[in-house]
Amino acid sequence: MSFDEEESFEHTLLVVREVTVYKIPPRSTSGGYKCGEWLQSDKIWSGRLRVVSCKDRCEIRLEDPNSAELFAACFIYPGQRESSVEPALDSSRYFVLKIEDGNGKHAFIGLGFNERNEAFDFNVALSDHDKYVSRENEKEASEKNATDSLIDIHPAVNHRLKEGETIRINIQPKPSSGTGMLSAAALSGGGSKA
Repeated sequence: MSFDEEESFEHTLLVVREVTVYKIPPRSTSGGYKCGEWLQSDKIWSGRLRVVSCKDRCEIRLEDPNSAELFAACFIYPGQRESSVEPALDSSRYFVLKIEDGNGKHAFIGLGFNERNEAFDFNVALSDHDKYVSRENEKEASEKNATDSLIDIHPAVNHRLKEGETIRINIQPKPSSGTGMLSAAALSGGGSKA
């Protein structure tokens, strides 16, 4: 498999058959968005949501359920989940997504799930992707450290004699008699008769 094929490899983490997208007003406080401020008349689209893992990037795709035509996409890059997906302050079923057009322009839209368990699954899918990315980063770091720490501390050394080389060994003569333990005891007076 080539590197390009690996880059295009995608995992679908979640599919929700129907979600609703809302036009939202600008954030009124630094605290966050409240879905109670989104009027039902601010509904702009409904369709399918897919959460897709593309290596270290996660994509939230809003698609037409029949034609699979893309309405909008939210790209979540490593470490940027909070700036791309923000939960609403007043409901666990609503989120704000930062969508991009691919040319550097972005907008914020409201996302609503019909059921609370679908919103829970959405959060779990995003968390699973975060965990996958951090495991892959740890794996790459440990592999890099393992290859960096492989130092040959015992290089192969040829200790054979080359042709013409000689070894000289000096052997000390054996101590002369009279300096052993028994002789030393006799000298100290322990072995003489009185």
